[in-house]
This record gives sequence, C-alpha cells and structure tokens, in this order.
Amino acid sequence: MATACASTPALPAGAMAALAPHGRLRACINLGNPILANRDAAGVVSGVSVDLATLLAQRLGVPLELVVVEAALQSVDTVKADRADIGFFAIDPRRSDGIGFSAPYVLIEGAYLVRNESPLADNAQVDRAGTRIMVGRGSAYDLYLSRELRAAQLMRTPTSQAVVERFLAEGADVAAGVRQQLESDAARLPGLRLLPGRFMVIEQAMGLPLTRGAAATALLAGFVEQAKASGYVAQSLARHGIRGAAVAPASS
Repeated sequence: MATACASTPALPAGAMAALAPHGRLRACINLGNPILANRDAAGVVSGVSVDLATLLAQRLGVPLELVVVEAALQSVDTVKADRADIGFFAIDPRRSDGIGFSAPYVLIEGAYLVRNESPLADNAQVDRAGTRIMVGRGSAYDLYLSRELRAAQLMRTPTSQAVVERFLAEGADVAAGVRQQLESDAARLPGLRLLPGRFMVIEQAMGLPLTRGAAATALLAGFVEQAKASGYVAQSLARHGIRGAAVAPASS
C-alpha cells in the first residue's frame, strides 16, 4: 500500500464533506487499463490509481473503499450514478456529462496492433474502407475513434483486456489499445506486431460526480496538481514499473 507523500500539503477545511460525504472515500478502480491498476493472483488490487486513491483518503483522514470494475464504461457509470466518490478516467468530451474532471495526471499512448502479414505499415493507413478495428467498448480509444474514423469499421469487446483475443478470434484487421498492453500481448502471442508511433495520447485524470459541485471538483483538481508537483505520481509509476507513461505537465 502506498504511503502519503510528506511534501503534499494538507487539503483545505471542508474537503472531507465535499469529497467523502459518506465518511469514507469510495474510489472506483478500473482494471481495464493495466497502466493504472491490476489484480494479482491473490486478488489484491494495486497500481497508480490505487496509490492516488490511498493518498487522497489519507489526506482526508477517512478510510478507503475500493469499488473495482473491469471496464472503463463501468467506471463511468459507477461515478455518474454516485456509487463512488472518485474515479480514474481518460478525459473525453462524451464523459463530461455527469463527471467533473481534474487536469490529467498521466499521459498514455494509444497504439495499433496487427498480424505480421498485414499490409498495414503506418497508422495513417488504418482508416480505409474494409479495415476492421477491435476496441474495448466505451474505452478512450472507442470514443476517440468513433469521432475520428471516416472509413474504417469499429468492432467492440466488453472489456479492453479481451481486445487482442477477440481481434484474433473474429479476424479483425487491427487491435487498438494501450501501447503497453498491446506490447505485452505481442510478446506472448506469436505473429503480431505494433505499428510504429501512436494514433492518440490519452490524458488520464481523476473525476467525481458532477452533482458534487464546482467546489468539490476544484478540490480534487488541486489534489492532483499537488500529487504531480510533489513527485508522488512519478514515484508511483516507478514503483509499479510502468514504462511509456509520462507524468502530465502542471495545469495552467
């Protein structure tokens, strides 16, 4: 379990009532993004998002309750319905209805994976008629590609973890997701390769039910800025061995 960073200032008076009105901090943890959270063989959930939730609960002086879900869409629905006090999301315009976001704390690359024999060699070649792209339903990649694609077709899985398996089983042309997850899949499954570069940068932020009001959102945003500035987010990434993700710059 992460420990609090001594250089992170205490939260203002009234923060507990705004962010944890039930006397405990209910943090929704999405296991669909392995950069941010994972569950080990013993069932223990850990990761950068858990560390941030732990630090916030410590700063508020309340117990932490993890509300663990398997997919981004479940996390969005859980926080919108006020079944959790905070969550961890990729910022996207389609999620702004019902959720108040902080500035991002981590930047993550979205990448494409194909079979070795695929004629695709560059990200720019993907958006063509007849190309089928497998994504996790409701993920940042799904939302982004739904807006940006002009000719390619999206295919969806219930969770991001199943993207590569469904991509192979259903004969899709491309799998889209977190670069690190796709790299791991390509290493364990033969005949796969990643296209060079990235097709998007995902801004990962903290969020809370918009019904909590602007003051609560500002408190959460301030906490995120403190966690970045103190080095806590960088330390968490290093502690969990996360490569390829960068601490987001300070918000203006």
